[in-house]
Amino acid sequence: MCLTSTDSGDTRIIAVNVERIDAAMAIQFKEDMRSETEAGPQRVVLDLSQVKFIDSSGLGAIVASMKQLGGDRRLELAGLTPVVDKVFRLTRMDTVFNLFATLDEALTARQK
Repeated sequence: MCLTSTDSGDTRIIAVNVERIDAAMAIQFKEDMRSETEAGPQRVVLDLSQVKFIDSSGLGAIVASMKQLGGDRRLELAGLTPVVDKVFRLTRMDTVFNLFATLDEALTARQK
């Protein structure tokens, strides 16, 4: 499994433990995200600090994971490396997701 999760208060933190989210692993990523988020807190923070590369399939997998959560839960992203951050901004996904520079910043944010 490429993901590990922990709960911190009202937030589930899911760490991505691979350097690439691409076409080769997008389906597995979605399945792992479904397993990690079937139940739990309303807020989910995806820690992408180890991810060095993401392609359109990976981006689609993250969007699909957000949709799997349903309307009352939210997915936020933290620790985007410069290349991954650039992909999210170029595709304007930064308007869809709350992006945080670090996991600590995400955890201290008081967003509703």
